[in-house]
Amino acid sequence: MSSALGFETLAIHAAQPPDASTGAVIPALHLATTYAQEAVGQHKGFDYSRTGNPTRSVLEATLATLEGATRGFCFASGMAAEDAVLRGLRPGDNLLIPNDAYGGTWRLIARVYGEIGVSATPVDLTRSDAVASQWKPSTKLVWVESPSNPLLQVADIGAIAEIAHELGGWCIVDNTFATPYLQRPLLLGADAVVHSATKYLGGHSDVVGGAVLTSDPALCEQLGFIQNSAGAVPSPFDCYLVQRGLKTLAVRMERQCSNAAVISDFLAGHPAVSRVLYPGLASHPGHALARRQMGGFGAMVSFVLKGGEAVAVETARRTKLFTLAESLGAVESLIEHPARMTHASVASSPLAVDPALLRLSVGLESVGDLISDLSQALG
Repeated sequence: MSSALGFETLAIHAAQPPDASTGAVIPALHLATTYAQEAVGQHKGFDYSRTGNPTRSVLEATLATLEGATRGFCFASGMAAEDAVLRGLRPGDNLLIPNDAYGGTWRLIARVYGEIGVSATPVDLTRSDAVASQWKPSTKLVWVESPSNPLLQVADIGAIAEIAHELGGWCIVDNTFATPYLQRPLLLGADAVVHSATKYLGGHSDVVGGAVLTSDPALCEQLGFIQNSAGAVPSPFDCYLVQRGLKTLAVRMERQCSNAAVISDFLAGHPAVSRVLYPGLASHPGHALARRQMGGFGAMVSFVLKGGEAVAVETARRTKLFTLAESLGAVESLIEHPARMTHASVASSPLAVDPALLRLSVGLESVGDLISDLSQALG
């Protein structure tokens, strides 16, 4: 299907025409673990569901189309997707990561890959020149989050990718916060895009999954081999749920972004708040870059309380519509305390989070109700 079609059209129709035999308008859920062969080695494209599954193939093709990639690889979680990319590193290799990277990413790199001699250098990716200055002969790739988690910093993906390529490395972008609806890193020069499909792609807090999208032949070979050999693949039903979620991604993001913009303005004017971190605010250091690089500013909002950690923890406890929970990107609004929750694993690292910081995942509720909830929680 032509990529010239609009995003919403591709999300609904790419890789999923009506079934030729039944006319069903949604892709079938294939639960089979094995597939009959006409003769030894002669089959219809599938032999065993760890290696390939028709439902998974539809999702992988759809995601690849939405991100502008030639191939897609789905995994059982976002962390499994990250791991599949990092499997290309060898003892002694180095990678650059954001100085406020997601805690799970840091844990995987420092605690798992660190055990085999891989090192990571935290870098302020809002300064593209820092990539070149921190690059070592052993550096193989730069890992980008933009907007980042949880400080919502914005990195110039095109500039960073160009520097990485000049230095002989890869630029990998975690596009979970932005989604392909708001940002397409491959078109900006990145070599691969990683998603936690658990978040906006699925969108309903009912599925765990991950994906890597790329057009790089070497990465495609590596990812396909790891996906089959390590076997951290999603179930067909999980793939079905993410595929269903993609159909409403655009309309969900539009509403969530508009809600987030109103909420960030409210927080910016609240006397209990010392700082609001949201790329949509003109005061945000990355506002102009986000406007140029993204199709919208996203639905994640972080803010710092003047009263410190104790006030932040109490505020998170007092909300009623904002559910106190980890994760993000679904239809319901969530609030969390990164220092004690999603980023607890970086507490003693250079990536430690301000304990007065709260992070919001803004959902689809009536924005007036969400502001009323925050107002009573802030006191």
